[in-house]
Amino acid sequence: MRTKRLVLAGVAALALAGGGGTALAVNGAAPPVAAGETVGKTAGGQTRETAAVRASAPPAASRAAGPRVVRPYQPVEIGRGAKMGLLPEGRQNYVVAREDYAGSVERAKGYAGDSIRPDSLSGGLHTEGDDALYTGAFRTGTVPARVTLRIDGGAEVEAGMLRLPGDSVWGAYHAFGDASAADTGFTVTAYAEDGGVLFEQRFGAPPAD
Repeated sequence: MRTKRLVLAGVAALALAGGGGTALAVNGAAPPVAAGETVGKTAGGQTRETAAVRASAPPAASRAAGPRVVRPYQPVEIGRGAKMGLLPEGRQNYVVAREDYAGSVERAKGYAGDSIRPDSLSGGLHTEGDDALYTGAFRTGTVPARVTLRIDGGAEVEAGMLRLPGDSVWGAYHAFGDASAADTGFTVTAYAEDGGVLFEQRFGAPPAD
């Protein structure tokens, strides 16, 4: 089991295997560590941030109607036994868990989260067995109609999206891939309702353990 955070912003906790995921420190303060959890390093090359770039690719056909609007703390099944939820506390604060979702939410309430730049994304991945789960947050002036994820040298996949009710300009995305390709980089692209590219961001290969 392995969790890699490529951008610190946008995540409060990952508890993808019975509380055995990684909770990350934010704003320079380490969050409390529950039994079975480990704290991710935020220095020494363990996190990586890549600047968002405006894309100049030709418009793509829009195939989605935007993020699913969910209640704060609502556990949303995203596939393969994993649940995702968004928190109103903090900034771009969300959790992903396979077990003890309620406990993950309670721990995340005490995390500050972190503010990602406007028109940008955070990104990270968790691998377990043959599965790679890519998750991150987006912060946009225009809510994306769809988000896709393309692993280097691989096919593009449609990501699921969630956001809170009201005028929230942030949300979270999720997509599954093959763990055999998890050591390569990937690109996340956000599209407008008319199919034009809002922005895209590439994340390099995760740092070696």
